[in-house]
Amino acid sequence: MSAAPTVALTRRRATTQDIPFLLALRQQTMNGHVIASGAEVSDAHHMARLMHRFECAEVLLHEGMPVGLLKVSRDPHEWVVIQIQLAPVCQGGGIGTGLLAEVVDQASSAGVDLTLSVLKANPAKSLYERFGFVVERESEFSYEMRRKP
Repeated sequence: MSAAPTVALTRRRATTQDIPFLLALRQQTMNGHVIASGAEVSDAHHMARLMHRFECAEVLLHEGMPVGLLKVSRDPHEWVVIQIQLAPVCQGGGIGTGLLAEVVDQASSAGVDLTLSVLKANPAKSLYERFGFVVERESEFSYEMRRKP
């Protein structure tokens, strides 16, 4: 599969049948960042993160095959980008940037702040900064970032 931003992705609400794929995707895409940040790497921790706000999870599909996850909570006064994860074959071609741009545009249109948390060792922090997110606070392992509409 080409990782070009023109790749047509569809999406659907995640179901419990997606959990094995989503857990493997999280392990594949996040273990390196979690370890580099000094945070806990365990199946239980990954599962807890996966199940947090699971009702907001959308599986990203390419030609019917799952290739990623977009999880955004859209509460009335603030939206939270909880997770954007793409299979390695889909990384580096602008797909994640396009997904983030879509969410940023929607949040701006809704007039709500958009927040997220990023591990300190995750290079996605620079992408978020390019979209206008600023660090509000930090914990031992991550930065809490916010973007005003």
